[in-house]
Amino acid sequence: MDKNKDILLINDLPGVGKVALSAMMPIVSSMGFRVHNLPTAIVSNTLDYGLFEILDMSEYMKKTIGIWDELGFKFDAICTGFINSDEQVGLIEKIISDNKENDPLVMVDPIMGDDGNLYLGLSKNVVKNMREMCALADIVTPNFTEASFILYDEMKKDELDSHEIKEYIDEFRKLGSKSVVITSVKNKESGNYSIEGYSYSEDEYFSVPYDYINVRFPGTGDVFSGVMVGKVLEGKTLKEACKIASDFVRKAMEKDEKIVVDKRKGMNIEDNLQFLK
Repeated sequence: MDKNKDILLINDLPGVGKVALSAMMPIVSSMGFRVHNLPTAIVSNTLDYGLFEILDMSEYMKKTIGIWDELGFKFDAICTGFINSDEQVGLIEKIISDNKENDPLVMVDPIMGDDGNLYLGLSKNVVKNMREMCALADIVTPNFTEASFILYDEMKKDELDSHEIKEYIDEFRKLGSKSVVITSVKNKESGNYSIEGYSYSEDEYFSVPYDYINVRFPGTGDVFSGVMVGKVLEGKTLKEACKIASDFVRKAMEKDEKIVVDKRKGMNIEDNLQFLK
């Protein structure tokens, strides 16, 4: 198995809280890959606190990409999360284009909302940006709220039947996403929760059921995406990678639910790396 890969994570960097880059970097690096980062924003703390400061990093990104061009840095996988401006979409497109010779795996996690709403402080302009990002994705990983806003600008439904699930997935494929992973889907027919997806390389639709845990930790999507992309790079099928990532999130949540007092800070990522062994 070739771990000699350079992985670029493009996401926000929180000062307090294990979300975004703070959550993904220890996960992907613990799997043996060389991990690099490009922050889209510096955030004082997780948005769950209701009070926060966000510093846009577009100018830094632009200058950094220019320096990386001069130095000849290349990446084997490019994983994107929170996008803070229209300009950043173009900057990420440039990074992907600059690395075309490496044919990098591009994973887009369109971070912008959950539980039927956009995150606090985000405008609907972020929906347009994420829609553009989906066209760049080898794998797109929205939760159900994000999928609904990207496709329909609103939460049209709280749950889906089997036909509607396939419809949602196919709409992402029409946007340009090759493989699709929609997390946190509630099935109208069974009442159960599942991860619903389509794998481009296997040309198959798949479903990964999971047990719903009624506790909120910010950053669970980042954790899921970090594990999933690492396992795909290790050679697992997308369905296998989703199952491993889902199991990791469940074990971490079950453990941390009992011991983390302030859940707004996210899960204890480093302590939970034991579940990747």
